[in-house]
Amino acid sequence: MKKALSLAIALIVAAPAQAYDFLNEWPTKVKTGSGVEYGVKGLYQLDINRFSDDTLPNGSARFQDHDRWRRKEFYLYAKLNGKWEVAAGYDFANHVWVDAYARLFTPNAGDFRLGQFKHAVGFEEGAIGSGATTFIERSLPIQALNPGRRIGLDWTYEKIPGWLLNAGVLSGGDLNGDNDGTGWVGRAVFNPVKSENRVVHLGISGSIEERDDEIARVRARPEANLTPVRLVDTGSLAGADQIKRVGLEAAWAQGPVSLQAEYLTYDASRRTARDFTADGAYVYASWVVTGESRPYKSGAFNNVKPKRDWGAVELGLRYSTLDLNDGLVEGGKQHDWTLGVNYYLGQHIKLQANYIRAFSDRRGLALDPTITELRAQVSF
Repeated sequence: MKKALSLAIALIVAAPAQAYDFLNEWPTKVKTGSGVEYGVKGLYQLDINRFSDDTLPNGSARFQDHDRWRRKEFYLYAKLNGKWEVAAGYDFANHVWVDAYARLFTPNAGDFRLGQFKHAVGFEEGAIGSGATTFIERSLPIQALNPGRRIGLDWTYEKIPGWLLNAGVLSGGDLNGDNDGTGWVGRAVFNPVKSENRVVHLGISGSIEERDDEIARVRARPEANLTPVRLVDTGSLAGADQIKRVGLEAAWAQGPVSLQAEYLTYDASRRTARDFTADGAYVYASWVVTGESRPYKSGAFNNVKPKRDWGAVELGLRYSTLDLNDGLVEGGKQHDWTLGVNYYLGQHIKLQANYIRAFSDRRGLALDPTITELRAQVSF
């Protein structure tokens, strides 16, 4: 950590004084005469979670209030535009490796990436960065059904107008020693309309995973990830020799208004019991009150870039649902409503507030907490 911070300070000191702009560019990179760029990236998020309406039949509260760092991600990278890129990041809040890869760009065959990166099934997780989400936490089905990062090799192709294609093979779990197994994943995105102020996004993704431990488990936090409590949880499902995931995604954006939705399915083939199937979906609307658009590039949305020095304001409303009941497995059902407001100050500072009404029913126990969340984010 000390070495990384020393490098970051050195980059800032080395950059020309006139390059610094609090609202826009921060001097966290340097470029050599040969065109190679060296730099640092960071994502720091400080969260507050407050719970109410969570009383159990015995009178005790199910959740505890929390406030702590959600993420402290720090990356080192080097790249030569259009040729190659290497990057490695570590999350000091959760003590895990995040993205770490080498990427090769080719003029005709597409881009190839080797290392650890996010699984492509799940638009809200696999394509949209953790610092660019409209809501503080990702939706119920994304939390439950997206498998997170894996080590592997993937290929991305954007040479066909209106299309983005991605395919990969994932093997060896992750850099944190979890999720050992082998899998194949693919994603295709079609943009029948794509301009600066209007986007139509249609996508499909799927994966097949063979876990070494042959154990499947599906669960989700109530869109408040500082708590360890899950309202829905299948528990460990033994004998799961193969897991299949399918995702359907769609989005529409015109000017300051956008809609986004996904439907995800999960199927665990089990040798020792009946196969297990789960599914979930979400839909949300976003309105940038100050008139800006959500930037869209390479099949994903990014943070709003304010046109005014005092910033930009965005409102969002989301509905998400998850069903983990199938046969003898009673993982539970849950649906959440989330109202959010985001304030963007320049390109690097983002303040978020969410109000969540969660409704769950698992094995006859209904629990419907109210959650208030706040986040202060700095990214560079």
